[in-house]
Amino acid sequence: MRFSTSVSALAFAAVALAQDVTIHVGSVNGTSALAFSPSSVNATKGSVITFVFDGMPGNHTVAQSAFGKPCEPLEGGFDSGFIFVPQGASAPFPTWNLTITDDSKPIWFYCAQTAGPKGAHCLNGMVGAINAPTVNNTFEAFQAAAKTQTGVVAPSPALSGVNALASAAPGPLTGSFSGAAVPTGTIATNGTSSNSTGTGTGTSTSTATGKTNGAGAIQISGLTAFVAAAFGIV
Repeated sequence: MRFSTSVSALAFAAVALAQDVTIHVGSVNGTSALAFSPSSVNATKGSVITFVFDGMPGNHTVAQSAFGKPCEPLEGGFDSGFIFVPQGASAPFPTWNLTITDDSKPIWFYCAQTAGPKGAHCLNGMVGAINAPTVNNTFEAFQAAAKTQTGVVAPSPALSGVNALASAAPGPLTGSFSGAAVPTGTIATNGTSSNSTGTGTGTSTSTATGKTNGAGAIQISGLTAFVAAAFGIV
């Protein structure tokens, strides 16, 4: 009985340590913005980070990068693909669940969209962090570095990342919601994949400066990330 009680207590402690977090993609307090909100969070191993694509109108990605290259995909990193949310859409919005597999190192990510009225999103500071240090390589330093970059490198869709992984692609992508270059298949929590392109290396497929305004598109893996200033998409 004592052994059983101890095991139950340990299991409860493990669950209690999980720090599930929700991050809004493309919105801040319900208003469309080139931002992740909150942009910097802390989460323990086993925690689930739920990205909610609720910025309207918007077409954003969640792509893993490195502190030194904030607007370029990290080799072996995750990428959600481009998720389009039109103006006037209603909940439930598409979500993407990312499970933390190692909380001892920071996880950096960015939006790879380069089109829209304000130009490339990463160059506007649309970046985020999980478990960022509070000194030296801080989130603030990461975001400042992103704003000084001259271009954004498009990632390849991938479920599996470095120190984190997603079990499935963003969804639901039905009705008015759609996606481009999204990862396919599924990955179990132990990292086993099934018919998935989600284990890709995340190497780049194209580069764009994205500084100018106006209509534009990105070709990734034969798909088009369709977003244009002409449609009012940020």
